[in-house]
This record gives sequence, structure tokens and C-alpha cells, in this order.
Amino acid sequence: MQAWTSFLHRRLLMMAGLGLLVLSGCETNPYTGRSQLLMTSVPQEMQMGAQAYSQVKTDPKLRQSQDPREIEPVKRVAARIIEAAKRSKYAEMAQQFQWEVIVIKDDKTMNAFALPGGKIAVYTGIFPVARTEAGLAAVMGHEVVHALARHGAERMSQGQLTNAALQVAGAAAGAAGGGGMMSQAAMAALGAGAQVGVLLPFSRKHESEADYIGILLAADAGYDPRESVSLWERMAQLSGGGGPSEFLSTHPSNETRIDQLKQWMPEAMGIFQSKQAAPALSLPALR
Repeated sequence: MQAWTSFLHRRLLMMAGLGLLVLSGCETNPYTGRSQLLMTSVPQEMQMGAQAYSQVKTDPKLRQSQDPREIEPVKRVAARIIEAAKRSKYAEMAQQFQWEVIVIKDDKTMNAFALPGGKIAVYTGIFPVARTEAGLAAVMGHEVVHALARHGAERMSQGQLTNAALQVAGAAAGAAGGGGMMSQAAMAALGAGAQVGVLLPFSRKHESEADYIGILLAADAGYDPRESVSLWERMAQLSGGGGPSEFLSTHPSNETRIDQLKQWMPEAMGIFQSKQAAPALSLPALR
């Protein structure tokens, strides 16, 4: 009985410690008011982003474009998005970032990313889907928000907390007399529940948050936010309705994204109409 009481006391202390860690690591997103769990500092994130970016640039499998036709529109859009970020509610963060942009020559990969610290990469395969610089602004605004909103650090923090909580739960199940096999089964069930019920929905929330704030940044940069809807309509056509269900995916479905963007469009259009529009330029065709 005394051993069980001592074990329970240790577990309660550990859970209390986790609770204090959560409270001390909570911040609020300035656009959505959503509470965020963040256990790393901005300088730590920027260092990790710089290291990852260095690996990308030196990876022999990833070839940087040397074609001005591909580089110039990306840098032009990036410059406008970055200036909009410096005027946004993330202004302090945007001023800290050491921005850098590269274009990766990969016509088959429809992707772009922004790492903590403002390290941006755009794959040429996104050009046919984005079609215009306004479409590219929707993509880059979305990715820049992931970095500014510290979504990567938040996912890391959530994973750390989930793993710690599962260890506490697994130890408690084992001490309750469930035996090794019972403890493993409980851990597997809890792991699946945590993955579907906690980590994936947060990832979907990050994507929706980046869509929302991203079109506001694009609009502030002078790009027509309605191009974001056209972009995702083309994405939906290309995907042909494939992929996992939204419930088991880290991303919202294309249909959900389009519906949400249409809901946010009046706010984005209000910003866009108050700005000087950027030139409506097409992206280069891939050779």
C-alpha cells in the first residue's frame, strides 16, 4: 500500500509538472486568439530553421534554379509578402527573421515551404498550379504564416507533451496490475487516440490558420486574394478526389479549404481594395 501511495504521489507530481509546463508555454495567436503551446524560444527555432535550410541548399538531389525567368517572380512576390508581414500583427517576428529565398528546379513537385527564421523555398512544380504571381502569393503567404505563427514549434511541443502524458498513463496502467501486455495494449490505444484526436486536428487547424492569415498578407501585399480560391480549385482537379479522408489527414480537404477561403474573402477583399494592386503577371511556363 505504501509503495502504491509513493508511486501515485510521484505520478501526481509529474502530472502537475506537465500542467505547469503547459501553462508556462502558452501564447495567443494575434489573429485568431487561439492559445498555442510553445516550449521552444524563437532563437532556438531560427537556429533549427537555418540548419535545415543549409541542408536543403547543399542537398545534391535538390538543384537550385539558375533561370531568371523562374527566380525573379518568386523573389518579387516574396519581397511583397515579407513587407506585408512587417506591417502585420507579426511585425516584431518578421523584423527578427533573416529572410532568404531560393527556387528549387523540380517541375514535378508542387510545393513550397518557409522555415523558422524566414527561410523560403519554392519548387518550380507549383508554377502551373499557381499560374500567376497572385496565385503564388497565396501559396507563399500561407507558408510564411507557418513560420511567423510558429506552427512547427507548436507541433514539436504538442508531440513532446503527448509523449510525456502517454508515458505517465502507461506507467500507471502497469502499476495497476495490468501486466506488460496490458500496458503495451493500453499504450497502443492511447497512442492512436492521441494521434487522431489531438495531433492531426491541430495540424489541420494550423493549415486553416495559415490559409486565413496567408490571404490577408497576400491582400496587404497587393495581390488579389480571390486567386487563392482558383488555386485550390485547380488543386482539387489535379487530385481527382484522392487522398485520405479529412478525419485522418493533417490537411483540410480541398473542398473545406475552398469553402473557408470564400468565408474569409470579404475581409481579405477589404484589405486588397485599400492597397495599390500588384501587377497581374503570369508565371513562366515550364520547359
